[in-house]
Amino acid sequence: MDTFALVVTIAVALFFTYTNGFHDSANAIATSVSTRALTPRAALAMAAAMNLLGAFLGNGVAKTVSEGLIETPAGSKGMGILFSALVGAIVWNLITWYFGLPSSSSHALFGGLVGAALAGGTDVLWNGVLDKVVIPMFASPVVGLIVGYLVMTAIMWLFRRSNPHKAKRGFRIAQTVSAAGMALGHGLQDAQKTMGVVVMALVISGHQTYSDPIPVWVKIVCAVMLSLGTYAGGWRIMRTLGRKIIELDPPQGFAAETTGASIMFTTAYLFKAPISTTHVITSAIMGVGATKRVKAVRWGVAKNIILGWFITMPAAALVAAGAFGVVNLAFL
Repeated sequence: MDTFALVVTIAVALFFTYTNGFHDSANAIATSVSTRALTPRAALAMAAAMNLLGAFLGNGVAKTVSEGLIETPAGSKGMGILFSALVGAIVWNLITWYFGLPSSSSHALFGGLVGAALAGGTDVLWNGVLDKVVIPMFASPVVGLIVGYLVMTAIMWLFRRSNPHKAKRGFRIAQTVSAAGMALGHGLQDAQKTMGVVVMALVISGHQTYSDPIPVWVKIVCAVMLSLGTYAGGWRIMRTLGRKIIELDPPQGFAAETTGASIMFTTAYLFKAPISTTHVITSAIMGVGATKRVKAVRWGVAKNIILGWFITMPAAALVAAGAFGVVNLAFL
């Protein structure tokens, strides 16, 4: 195996992680910034640190990504498929970031893997794609919407006799904890997805097998790149999540973040499913906002976001398939 191809593919995987970080930094901190619980830079620093820590909390999601979605052939063809999948995911990340659309970096990666595999004539493990990607893609936003609504309803009932100003001040402080939980869950989920891709590259190149533990250096570099990307910040998407869907107050921000973090930890540890942090926090914000009144949520903005969710996988797949065509002509 050409060592140069391995190094390039890993470098592209790490760049994907960086784009994932600045694309998805809004997931962890948009609500706490919009409610002024944290200053933007303090929120980004906290999110970067928690992302770094979260990356070391497990490896179930990484195993799912590396073994459960596609069959990658050994040699240059397998590396070409992996490289093309990453190109598809990166291109879609940059497009949606430019337009401020909180689409899923995770599903861009999954779409890229499927598109590149189909273009390269490699088997797609459709049962794995259905169980670990498609079902969670539909289920997690529904769960986020319902749980967000219920958590906010419970908060409103528990604090119904409290002084509103004191309660908001208390929830503004509590948001530092809930935002940290979101960032920790983001690191647990999204850093592992890139770890899975790097492991695939190492297996294709013959440097390790799937039964081997994930090398420590892989965990470190993926975690660091995700944290650096997070600290770079994704201000365009942050405005969409923090203000355009609904104007959040501290109790609502706390409810949304607590909902999102709980769902991410549950799916990572119980189901080893790589869910989208974007889908979860966005749907939680919608559910929390609906407790005020249904019309308080700007459903037009929400509709555009949901439309973006549905086109992410096929769009990234098409870009990845095209990239494989170019790679195949030029190098394979």
